[in-house]
Amino acid sequence: MFLKTRTTKSIRNCSDNIIKLKEKIETADAIIIGAGAGLSSSAGFVYDGERFHKYFSDFEEKYGFHDMYTGGFYPYQSLEEYWAYWSRYIAVNRYENAPKPVYDELFRLVKDKDYFVITTNVDHCFQKAGFDRKRLFYTQGDYGLFQCSVPCHNSTYNNEFVIRKMLSQQKNMRIPTELLPKCPVCGKPMTMNLRSDDKFVQDEGWHLAAERYSKFLRTRKRSNILYLELGVGYNTPIIIKYPFWQMTAKNHNATYVCVNYGEAVYPKEIEKQSICINGDIGRILNVLR
Repeated sequence: MFLKTRTTKSIRNCSDNIIKLKEKIETADAIIIGAGAGLSSSAGFVYDGERFHKYFSDFEEKYGFHDMYTGGFYPYQSLEEYWAYWSRYIAVNRYENAPKPVYDELFRLVKDKDYFVITTNVDHCFQKAGFDRKRLFYTQGDYGLFQCSVPCHNSTYNNEFVIRKMLSQQKNMRIPTELLPKCPVCGKPMTMNLRSDDKFVQDEGWHLAAERYSKFLRTRKRSNILYLELGVGYNTPIIIKYPFWQMTAKNHNATYVCVNYGEAVYPKEIEKQSICINGDIGRILNVLR
């Protein structure tokens, strides 16, 4: 519907739009939060610069890459090296709290509202901030879960204990061979439960979350609903951005809000129902509070 439609950047006064957003949050019957990587970036989960050097300077010196994202695709010579990198990566991006309380600020704004969250993020920050896990749909997986790399079956496994063990026992950027994770069913190597190809496992928990999200949409589709999009880019717009536009267009009671640093846009078809704020999400949430 909107794929060929020219989008428009908001040129309205930022302060006025923040006031409008505050009013919409207070008066909405329901709020659906759509969150992308920009939200976690605002919370301090950045993958380069000082934070990268703090945790991965030895990997940078040995392998020559300069950010965590690139390191995840490096062709390591062994699984022991591969899991030395990834155990450290998962530990700092899944099991440590975000450096800034952006998710906590967001929770305080919506905790007393009828809300649901759909996110492409895999760092689990929502649940750590206090969001009800039954109101969360992690569409792209979770750093905290293993799955069979084949996969031979559709189950996932909590990895915190193993990851922390890998972290504490790695030496010279390698983990002990006996810590390599293997599938308990077929014995093949385990991998992260992240959507990157057609081998992504959608386990029972994923399907239950998808159904809860679908039910939330069905039962509130004509209500005074706020679609609050935070930090969503154009890597996977068909998951959050385009559906939010389409659902707003179908419901004259709905409001679409986009808060994004440099990419706050809306399609012309829903201009009168849209609020766009170009800025840092953390700062905007601070002002709202």
